[in-house]
Amino acid sequence: MAISKSVKNAMVAGNYIRKMFEEGIALKKIHGDANVYDLSIGNPVMEPPEAFNRELRQIVNHPWPGMHLQMEAAGYTATRTTIAAQLSQDTGLKFGLNDIVMAFGAAGAVNVVFKTLLNPGEEVISFTPNYFEYVHYAENHGGRVKYIASDKNLNPDLAALEAGITTSTRAVVINSPNNPTGHVYTAPTLKGIAEVVARRSAELKHRVYIISDDVYANLYFGQGKCPRMAQHYQHTIIVNSFSKDLSVPGERIGYIAVQAQCEDAGDIVKGLVYASQVLGFINPPAIMQNAIRNLQNASVDISIYRQKRDFLFKSLTEMGYAIVKPQGAFYMFPSSPNPDDEVFVKELKDLLVLTVPGHVFGAPGYFRLSYCTDDRVIEGSLKGFKQAIAKYK
Repeated sequence: MAISKSVKNAMVAGNYIRKMFEEGIALKKIHGDANVYDLSIGNPVMEPPEAFNRELRQIVNHPWPGMHLQMEAAGYTATRTTIAAQLSQDTGLKFGLNDIVMAFGAAGAVNVVFKTLLNPGEEVISFTPNYFEYVHYAENHGGRVKYIASDKNLNPDLAALEAGITTSTRAVVINSPNNPTGHVYTAPTLKGIAEVVARRSAELKHRVYIISDDVYANLYFGQGKCPRMAQHYQHTIIVNSFSKDLSVPGERIGYIAVQAQCEDAGDIVKGLVYASQVLGFINPPAIMQNAIRNLQNASVDISIYRQKRDFLFKSLTEMGYAIVKPQGAFYMFPSSPNPDDEVFVKELKDLLVLTVPGHVFGAPGYFRLSYCTDDRVIEGSLKGFKQAIAKYK
């Protein structure tokens, strides 16, 4: 066998979304681009804000000596300083330059954190529905993910969390706004999670960290700032990326932030820097670090995503789909009319509408759709959604 058994097995589930995307390309060749409605992949079509293009032009048109050389391992001082200042403003906590480590997007950041924290066989708890790659990222570093289900309103089961934390638990990872659901944990919910983790850590005399995947935190449809876990638990490690709010997912630029109040903050930051080096994530691209330095408040127009959400939510619920209304990100997670979500997703595909079955995210009986696409695709998909659910009424 040319590849390892673990990689071969992981490819079956891990490639599902990419497979749907590629099947969409094949269908478009048969039926034409305008007749296939791909809602399977979270690859935003919205262009970056003009401020991003302006920063790139400034860098390219006014180069300086050494701008393409490696910098200190944690990243450019100026960039980390502005990120720390913005995080301080967003959370009301004090973050400094030395609390930040630059990373290759949020995916690279999660891998670096897992590499830094996990001993062989230790667990990371994740609430389902969840971002399925967490499983593979933990396995990359000798760990494993323990699933804990959310309730019908997509909030975590705190009793199950309490029972699930053991001396094998190294961290709890949360993602809010969430992929695949768009659900946002309220401040009381975050506080409840923090209290459980703190209590169990004390009882077990074993510190459990919370890893807060905040990649969609700036795509929040509520009032004010998105609630953040760091405001409730001092041993929080934040991973984030500029991919979604600046609509630059191909640029792979993100960061890790360690709560300054974390008792092991200094050692963790040193571990993060070392892990970045040995994983080959040495120095995220210099141009991107410089480009995002002055863009901490920049974002795509979030109202456009809100309009897409409102239109699609109204249209699907009127057809009879049951959905918890998303409060952020650009995903929706309807219940599948057929309990076998894979069968229903196949029925949608036959109607040229591409989605992803919920079991991929640890939640069978649902399916995910992404509305970070053109209005033409969203509007064109409605006929297929209506035909698909008709047979189940």
